[in-house]
Amino acid sequence: MNMSGVNTVTEFILLSFPCSREVQVLLFMLFSVSYILTLVGNGAIVCVVRLDHRIHTPMYILLANFSFLEICYINTTVPNMLRNFLSETKTISFTACFLQFYFFFSMGITETFLLPLMAFDRYLAICRPLHYPTIMSIPPCMNLVALCWVTGFLCYPVPIYFITQLPFCGPNTIDHFVCDPGPLLALSCTPAPGIELSCSILSSLIIFITFFFILGSYTLVLRAVLHVPSAAGRRKAFSTCGSHLAVVSLFYGTLMVMYISPTSGNPAGIQKTVTLLYSSVTPLVNPLIYSLRNTDMKAALRKIQMCTKISQSMRTHQCIKIRMIIFSLSVFLV
Repeated sequence: MNMSGVNTVTEFILLSFPCSREVQVLLFMLFSVSYILTLVGNGAIVCVVRLDHRIHTPMYILLANFSFLEICYINTTVPNMLRNFLSETKTISFTACFLQFYFFFSMGITETFLLPLMAFDRYLAICRPLHYPTIMSIPPCMNLVALCWVTGFLCYPVPIYFITQLPFCGPNTIDHFVCDPGPLLALSCTPAPGIELSCSILSSLIIFITFFFILGSYTLVLRAVLHVPSAAGRRKAFSTCGSHLAVVSLFYGTLMVMYISPTSGNPAGIQKTVTLLYSSVTPLVNPLIYSLRNTDMKAALRKIQMCTKISQSMRTHQCIKIRMIIFSLSVFLV
């Protein structure tokens, strides 16, 4: 479109992973399987927590919200990436690009708020067990979860608005599979150091404050665990905290590489790999680490299995949903 003699970009081209057609199809199949497993694993957690009233506790309410967030998070990037694998043009409109940018970042920021809340929940349960039922009952827990979601979606509208006001007069090719601030700022016809600095400061504050909060919470948890007299209890606690910290380290480590300085000059290949790690790999492994290897979650699964055995002759809608959940969980628990 021509406006005052200046060519204005109306769409972008997401290169994704440039390679031969055969490799594109192979990548499509690989990421399709990963996408389905992520939806199944996280969706199963949400359904099991919803159906089993015995695990309607703050810990599992947080896990269910976290799994629902992972479903939303992966849907901001993977469907469009899969479409691009089979597309010849690989285009995305200007509006759709910035909408993806907004939801992708909002979901990511919400996750950086939910993870500290989950760490705080474990800290209260282990280090302050007498105060835990009062501080972290279900109503305050739900209020804190809602605060995480609302705050996560309110952090980036202003920076994104200012980026949309930058002149994009070409080229319009983004060497990435998602509309990310670094590549977008690089395409602007005029430098925007103020916007870049504000994005960097905002990202740094969110990442470092929440990361050190998690680190502090688990440090106190581990210190308390060292005083547990039972060796089996210590091993269980160390295993749980170690798994959680592994996911936190993977998620936050990749975020720090990408967004502390969004235009720091990382090669496009490294940017894509790092983005894949926190946007696709962590949502895939989180069900295994956080829930599906959890004793209470297995007990909830056995209860649902017993329910289906008792109701084998029934063909109600609820029984069909239960069988779907069992099949979903069996994928991860076999």
